[in-house]
Parts: sequence; C-alpha cells; structure tokens
Amino acid sequence: MKNRDALVRKEWKNEMEMYITGIVQNHQHKMLAIGSMPDHIHILIGYNVNHLIPDLVEEIKTSSNNWIKGKRLSKFKFQWQIGYSAFTHSHSQIDKVVKYVLSQETHHKKKSFKDEYLEMLEKNEVVYTNEYLFDFFNDNDLEN
Repeated sequence: MKNRDALVRKEWKNEMEMYITGIVQNHQHKMLAIGSMPDHIHILIGYNVNHLIPDLVEEIKTSSNNWIKGKRLSKFKFQWQIGYSAFTHSHSQIDKVVKYVLSQETHHKKKSFKDEYLEMLEKNEVVYTNEYLFDFFNDNDLEN
C-alpha cells in the first residue's frame, strides 16, 4: 500500500483476491497462488510470455484500486505503492512457493515483511539501495 498503510481488510481480502485472479487469467496467465496481507500481496503465476510483467502489474494495481474505491471497501484513501518485485522459480519449486504464498499470515508472525523482502533480495543477489526500497513500517502497525 502507498505509505505502507495496512488497508486490506480480512472482510474483503478474499473477494479482492478473486478479482485479481480474474485479471491474471484474462491475460492468459495461470494463477497458482495469491496471498494478501493487510499491507502487501504475493502472487504466483504461470507466466504468459506474450504479456509483459510490468503491464500485468499495472493492470492489477489500477483495476483493483478502482474496484476497491468503487465498492467503498476502505474508509481511507486506498492506493497501491509505486513499484513491485518479481522473482522467478524453477518448476521443481512450485509446490514450495505455493505453500509459502498461501501461508502468509502464519509466516509474517515469525518474520516481518521488511526482513523477508531484504532476505529475498540478498538470496537472489539483487543489488539495491535503500532509497528504492518499499516504505516499511513496524509489524505492530498491522495490529491496529
């Protein structure tokens, strides 16, 4: 979320995930797993090489943002944060990644999004500078 606001609510996150799944599938990608947290979302897809990832992400963000606003699901201004990350996985890792995506709530009780994200960047040898990272906040903010 923009400014790392925790605006995705449990009451409507499943409906949002179904909406985003529709977007993914309408562009001939295969939705393998989707997992929302109050402040971010993980999506694992079987990728359609004829549709660029930046275009898919833009469509997901724009359409879901308009859908959330149109349904008035958030009493606060809802907007996805600028940027995204995309990682590839070997076919042999699909089951492991699906389980990871679907267990976000349990996973983030043990490790913060920031710690998880920085670990992913380091594991994948992604060179980064702090100015280009997402805005992070304390896990305690999720409980409010």
